Amino acid sequence: MNQRYIQVAALFALTAVILGAFGAHALKESLPPAQLSSYETGIRYQFYHTFGLFILVILQKNYPKINLLPSMRLMSLGIILFSGSIYLLSCRFLLSIESWTWLGPLTPIGGLCFILAWGILLLKMNSKKVYKK
Repeated sequence: MNQRYIQVAALFALTAVILGAFGAHALKESLPPAQLSSYETGIRYQFYHTFGLFILVILQKNYPKINLLPSMRLMSLGIILFSGSIYLLSCRFLLSIESWTWLGPLTPIGGLCFILAWGILLLKMNSKKVYKK
């Protein structure tokens, strides 16, 4: 499980760098400032939660008695829904997907996934069985 989520986190980091570079160079002239700023928010949150995913993998290895898989899954889903929807919403005119109205609700659902992932981590790390030898 740890190896798979290290690979997932590495893929998220790789795509964040690629999409960030694409935004800074190719989209800079094509998007209005507000949409570019939104796109950059997607990149930032993808990076934050990619680092969070790496942290979860390390914690899972150091505290094998607890199951952090729900947090890992929610954090991954949050990256896809939150950042992914922001990328598409920011570029919807360039991609000719203005009619994709279903994209808007995905962003807060992704944000909720992030909140739940961190909340589950908080609850699991407060468990007494975590620190028993």
